Amino acid sequence: MTTDDDRVTQSSGNVFGDMGLEDADELLIKADLAIAIAALIKQQSLTQAAAAKVLGIDQPKVSRLVRGDLYGFSIDHLMLRALGQKVSFKIEAVRPARKPVPSGKRPARAA
Repeated sequence: MTTDDDRVTQSSGNVFGDMGLEDADELLIKADLAIAIAALIKQQSLTQAAAAKVLGIDQPKVSRLVRGDLYGFSIDHLMLRALGQKVSFKIEAVRPARKPVPSGKRPARAA
């Protein structure tokens, strides 16, 4: 037996868009840049203080960045601070979002 709460909807690939946020594309780009910067900080074994010097920002901003608190960071700001990495974007055609499968037509679940 399934209920409406059991319905699964495939992601569009952008969680912010799936949540219905207006600036979903911008938020996804910012999140991807922040994740890449945080990974580079870890890969280079930088302390937050050392990363702050490299990035040209203060340590509390580095802390916010690596925790995913991106309020006040622009895409331009994050791109300029990508720790010497080349930043590029890929433009793709948008697929229409898939509609949820009607309740009577779901495949059986594995036990």
